[in-house]
Amino acid sequence: MAYGLNFSNLALRINPFHTMNIKLLFICCAIFSQSAFCQTIIHRDPELSEMISEISSDSLEHHVRSLTAFNTRHTLSSDQEEGMPAAQRYVLSKFNSFAKTSDGRMSAEIDKFTIPADQRRVLEDFPGANVIATLKGSNPDDNRIFIISGHMDSRRKDVMDSEESAPGANDDGSGTATVIELARIMAGHEFSATIIFVAFTGEEQGLKGSTYLADKAIKENWRVVAVLNNDIVGNSNSSETLIKDNLKLRVFSETIPVAETEAEASIRKYTNAENDSKSRQLARYIKEVAERYVDQFEIKLMYRPDRYLRGGDQTPFARNGFTAIRISEMNENYLHQHENVRVEDGMKYGDLPEFMDFEYLRKVAAVNLASLASLANSPDQPVEVKIDVRGLSNKSKLLWQAPKIGNVKGYYVMMRETSSAMWEQKFWTTDTQMTLPYSKDNYFFAVQAVSDSGFESLPVFPVPLSR
Repeated sequence: MAYGLNFSNLALRINPFHTMNIKLLFICCAIFSQSAFCQTIIHRDPELSEMISEISSDSLEHHVRSLTAFNTRHTLSSDQEEGMPAAQRYVLSKFNSFAKTSDGRMSAEIDKFTIPADQRRVLEDFPGANVIATLKGSNPDDNRIFIISGHMDSRRKDVMDSEESAPGANDDGSGTATVIELARIMAGHEFSATIIFVAFTGEEQGLKGSTYLADKAIKENWRVVAVLNNDIVGNSNSSETLIKDNLKLRVFSETIPVAETEAEASIRKYTNAENDSKSRQLARYIKEVAERYVDQFEIKLMYRPDRYLRGGDQTPFARNGFTAIRISEMNENYLHQHENVRVEDGMKYGDLPEFMDFEYLRKVAAVNLASLASLANSPDQPVEVKIDVRGLSNKSKLLWQAPKIGNVKGYYVMMRETSSAMWEQKFWTTDTQMTLPYSKDNYFFAVQAVSDSGFESLPVFPVPLSR
């Protein structure tokens, strides 16, 4: 006997009011069924989740207040007790203390260089230095380097005033504190690739420290895969609009790479990949991974390399062809940026810790840690990623080769509509090619390698296979 209900016959034996109720029941069941199948399952790596739980807003606040305790961190200050040299020694002492927990993997240094005079913000050659901690990767065959940075120098309204008070709590004590806090937590863990933690100097004088390091990376043939620059990341309360929002963070990424070659430009134009630069792929990666691990937080993708009239330490790396993005708070408060500390008409000005939101800064640090740890433990990216365009078809065939670094469990072929900002679907395969029943004319695709432990590489946008 077949079991079931003939609802058409049932409807004949009840009044119209009951019929309407049954129809409503069907609609509710359909909605419930659809929502049940559309639920998103979030997989979090236990070790990474534990690291994120160790981030402390109190620790971040301690570092910010310690940095602002120096009279000024102006790049051109030479005061050994109250100026930049003293602040550099503070950061170095923190890095060295963390290195003791790393089983020899972490080392720290003050990397000195000369800032050349530019007759603009540096009138004569001046000694500069970046404070750097290097956490060596555990895989000797993994030559990748990931950089996380903030700038430790501060400024007053007059960018050339190197003597008077310049606390620089949020700009960029917040980014420097984030770098210090991540070094503290990550020092005790192993990662396949090498991670470099940098507190730059010279940002306010024209990106001097980052330019030096980006040029050094070129000269020494570093394989820098991604740079995460944190600048002004500790405030959730805007000026003028009076918006208070600790639920959003901006990630800036370049559209057309500043270092793009003619050959790369030709491919970009042919594939309409203006929204798929390597920096844009990194920004999407940060959004996906961060929102997986950091609750009550949204990453907003900014389709520009930086804000109007402003710049950041990601810029020299982008100029040198490296993949680099800027992380910055959603709503800036200009009463507490580039201002002298004072009270005027009852309003307090100046970049002081009292105007920061350290719980917000904790979330920002968590975004960085989730992204950085996932990248450093992922396999390398797939290579020779191509999409077959040799014939007219409503299917799309992608082909690639396995990366040489990392144990690969499989791959995601990622897909989104051409009008969409984020990847919308992921198709799993253990093969090195996949044919999908979606037209290459209607969608964008990319391929991502996945490690045995589930960490995903940066996506690779395919180039056309035309012959």
